[in-house]
Amino acid sequence: MKKWLDLLSTIWLGLSTHKLRSFLTILGIVIGVGSVIILMSIGKGATASILSRIQSMGSNLITIMPGAPRVGGVMGPMGGVQTLTIEDAEAISQQVANISAVAPYYSSNLQLVVGGENTNAQVTGVTTSYVEVNNLKLASGSFFSAEEYQRGAKVVVLGSDVAETLFGETAPVGQKMRMGTIIVTVIGVLESKGGGFNSPDDAVFVPLTAMQQAVSQPRTTQGEKVVSTITLAVTDESKSDQVVTDITALLRKRHRLAASAADDFRIMSMEELASSLEEATGTMTLLLGAIAGISLLVGGIGVMNIMLVSVLERTREIGIRKALGARERDIWVQFLIEAILLTLAGGVIGVIIGWLVSYFVNSMGLMTTLVTADVVILAVCVSVGIGLFFGFYPAWNASRLNPIEALRSE
Repeated sequence: MKKWLDLLSTIWLGLSTHKLRSFLTILGIVIGVGSVIILMSIGKGATASILSRIQSMGSNLITIMPGAPRVGGVMGPMGGVQTLTIEDAEAISQQVANISAVAPYYSSNLQLVVGGENTNAQVTGVTTSYVEVNNLKLASGSFFSAEEYQRGAKVVVLGSDVAETLFGETAPVGQKMRMGTIIVTVIGVLESKGGGFNSPDDAVFVPLTAMQQAVSQPRTTQGEKVVSTITLAVTDESKSDQVVTDITALLRKRHRLAASAADDFRIMSMEELASSLEEATGTMTLLLGAIAGISLLVGGIGVMNIMLVSVLERTREIGIRKALGARERDIWVQFLIEAILLTLAGGVIGVIIGWLVSYFVNSMGLMTTLVTADVVILAVCVSVGIGLFFGFYPAWNASRLNPIEALRSE
C-alpha cells in the first residue's frame, strides 16, 4: 500500500509542478468529450422527439403511399407516381374489416394572404375522418362538419404557427383569407404540438371537396381523383398485419396488377415507420459522434505530445529514480497513470460541461437534446482509453532511458 501511495504522491507532484502543461492536456480532452456529449445528445434528442411524435399519432395508424417509378430498372423516389385515388379509400373503407376510419388527403403548396401578411404553406385537402385518424385537437373553433364537406364549403383549419404568422395577436376564427385563387373562412386553430416529424403546427386543412376548387386535382386514366396519401386507423393493433394483407390484395385487384408485377403502392404501419426513422436517426447520431470523436483524437495526440515533452524535461528525475532502485516497470506505470489521470479528469469535466450545454439548449427550446447514461459512460471510457493508448509510448520511452545518460542530462 505504501508503495502505491508513494507512487501517487510522485505523480501528483509531477502534475502539480507543471500546472499549465497539465491544464492544456486536460483542456484538449474536455473539448473532445464535451463535443461528443453535445452532438450525441442532439442526435438522441431528435430520435426521441420523432418517436414521441409517432406515438402521439397512435400505434394503430397505417399509411398507404403511392409507389415509386422505375426508370431503366432504377427505383425513383417513393410517391413519384400517382396511383392512389379517393375511390381506393372508399373501397378500403367498405371492403376491409377491422378498420375504424379511413382518411385520404391531397396536398399542394398554395399562397395564403391576410391583409399585408402572406406565406406559402402546404395546404391539405382532407375528409372529416382526418381528425380522428391523426388524433388532432383544436385550441379554438371547430373542424368542418360532414355537411360542410359534402357541399365543398370554403372553410379552413390552421396550424398554430400558420395562424400566428398570418394573424398575430388577432383571433383567427371567423376571419377571411385568400388561399390560392379562392377566399376561405377560418373556422378553427389546432393545438400546438411543437415542431418535428409530421407536425400539424405548419399545416393548413380544408375539405377535400373545397381543395378540388382551389387546385386542379389530377385524375387517373379511368377518371378517378388522385390523392397524395391514404391513412387509416385499425380497431385492434393486433389485427394490423391482416389489415395490411387485405388492403394489399384489394389495391392490387383494383389497380389491375399482374401476379408477377410489383405493388404500385407502399403500406407502412406506425411500428415499421418508427423502426425506419429510429434507424435513420441512429445513423445520424453515430455520424455526429464520429465527427466529435475527431476532436478527441486530436486531444489524444496532444496528450502524447505533452507526455513526450514531460519525459524529456524529467530525464534527470527518471535517472535519479532508477539509480535509487526503481525498475523499468515502475517508471512505465508512473507515466502511464499520469496520462490516464489527466484524460480521466478531462473526461469527467467534459461530461459535466457537455451536459450543462445540452441542458441549456433544451431548456431554451432551441432544440431537443437527450443525454443518456450510455453516452456518458462511453465518453468517459473513451477518454481513459485515449490515456492508455496515447500515454503508452511516452511511458515506455521513459522506462527505457539509460540511468547513467539520464543523470548526465541537464
